[in-house]
Amino acid sequence: MYLGTSLFLMALGAILAFAVNATAEGFDINTAGWILIIVGAVGVLVSLLVLGRDRAPVERVAVEHERVPVERERVPADRPPV
Repeated sequence: MYLGTSLFLMALGAILAFAVNATAEGFDINTAGWILIIVGAVGVLVSLLVLGRDRAPVERVAVEHERVPVERERVPADRPPV
């Protein structure tokens, strides 16, 4: 569950819990709203934990000159370099 979905569930749950005054027999709309708020909050926490784990800190170094890596030929131990 991503962050956007979690926030959507929380918003939908808040609407059901606080703004809807309808009743249904055998189904409590306010309780369903609170359940959606809780599920959305758990989803936000999980999303932030996963997002924080995937992002590794990047070390930024000032570079004066751009260097191009050079591939060198591997020389066997029994052959002298040229």
